[in-house]
Amino acid sequence: MRHGESQANRDNIFTGWSDVPLTETGVSQAHQAGRIIFESGLQFNDVHTSFLKRAIITTHIVLDEINQNFIPEHKSWRLNERHYGGLRGKNKLAVKEKVGANQLKIWRRSFSVVPPLLKKRDKDARYDRYGVKVPLGESLQMAQQRLIPYWIDQVAPQLLDNKNQLIVAHGSTLRALIKFLENISDEEIPNIEVPNGKPIRYDFDDRLKILSKQFMTSDNDS
Repeated sequence: MRHGESQANRDNIFTGWSDVPLTETGVSQAHQAGRIIFESGLQFNDVHTSFLKRAIITTHIVLDEINQNFIPEHKSWRLNERHYGGLRGKNKLAVKEKVGANQLKIWRRSFSVVPPLLKKRDKDARYDRYGVKVPLGESLQMAQQRLIPYWIDQVAPQLLDNKNQLIVAHGSTLRALIKFLENISDEEIPNIEVPNGKPIRYDFDDRLKILSKQFMTSDNDS
């Protein structure tokens, strides 16, 4: 699932690796997502999230709602949101007015196009300690290239061992993962949306072929 609404989501601002908090709405979405998962009865062996607090806080709220705070929690920079480079911190409507709707859509939604790059690389202790260089900017393809090794090494083996896994991450990285899992084309991926705080359940066979996919809802939803 994607984290609850962040302040940047609310204000329509590009973020990427910027560490922005949840809004009150985002907190509420995380609680509701947790209640939906609790109703399903799903039990998880592990949870995976990014280094960014909007995903981490969402994770903790969900674990609290499902009474599974005890399960191992794995954080990785590989699950971070796509880095939007020079677009970071800019209002999306302002960028649209400057470059046009078509160019904005290409930067935001295409698979391989890289946004304008930062001129200087950020220094951040949380990444320095792992020898990770903060990107100057990423296409969705570049984000997928750092994400998929984590799926292959850390998540897929657990699923193959019949251990349920929960991933709480970000809109673009989840789009990249969905593209990989569902073999979605480069041309179709711009149309894929991952809404804030809406759990998605995948069931796999013993070779990780998808048997079913569903957006989880509450039994109380009409």
